[in-house]
Amino acid sequence: MNKPTLTLSIRSFSYKKGIPEDQNGHGGGFVFDCRSIHNPGRYEPYKKLTGRDESVITFLKEKSKIDDFLNDIYALVDRAVAQYMSRNFEHLMVSFGCTGGQHRSVYSADQLANHVKEKFGIKVDLIHVEQEAKNWIN
Repeated sequence: MNKPTLTLSIRSFSYKKGIPEDQNGHGGGFVFDCRSIHNPGRYEPYKKLTGRDESVITFLKEKSKIDDFLNDIYALVDRAVAQYMSRNFEHLMVSFGCTGGQHRSVYSADQLANHVKEKFGIKVDLIHVEQEAKNWIN
């Protein structure tokens, strides 16, 4: 069997600064709006944290429908990835936006990256746009 050639580019971003451009020229793929998920960033204890911090993850899991949201996204993206792989496509992009690009979108992007690596074994290019602009190491 041939090694998968598909690269899935995943981005988290802030809607305040705009949807990330697809550097591969394919039009940008999926864009998911995380703003419907209860925002931990509205509460003081979480303001300086990100979607990778345990207390933020606990908040999202206990005070929002983040798991339902992500399961719906997994179903859509899994079908696209399978089709792209079967057609030997080389690139697909998925972006997650929220208000500040710090909590909900970061968590969602990380979860999708883990999901597709485990399920499909494809290359994932993960960038947290707002966090990396703050010199955050991914």
